[in-house]
Amino acid sequence: MRIWDLHPGYLNRQSLLGEHRELHGMVSILINHKKGYARHPETLRWMDLGWALNKRHQLLAAEMTLRGYNDKSPVRTRKNNGLWPDSYIDEPYVQIQLHRL
Repeated sequence: MRIWDLHPGYLNRQSLLGEHRELHGMVSILINHKKGYARHPETLRWMDLGWALNKRHQLLAAEMTLRGYNDKSPVRTRKNNGLWPDSYIDEPYVQIQLHRL
């Protein structure tokens, strides 16, 4: 489970599409109170931040459109308008290094 903190334009195809899929999985976990991955550090980081998940999805969908993909799966969470996660699993500079591998 991974929601990157980098702009989606920096993500390779696999990371972009993988994050999109995992973001929808995370939204399902949070909205439907599913047990799978509910205690995962990434899920806990985005807990109660539906607005931020919605905005991240908008960024991913825009990048997907630029690359010729069609996203027909909106995210309709809006909880805690204006709040964004205040921690990282990996600092952004580490995330950049991971994408260089």
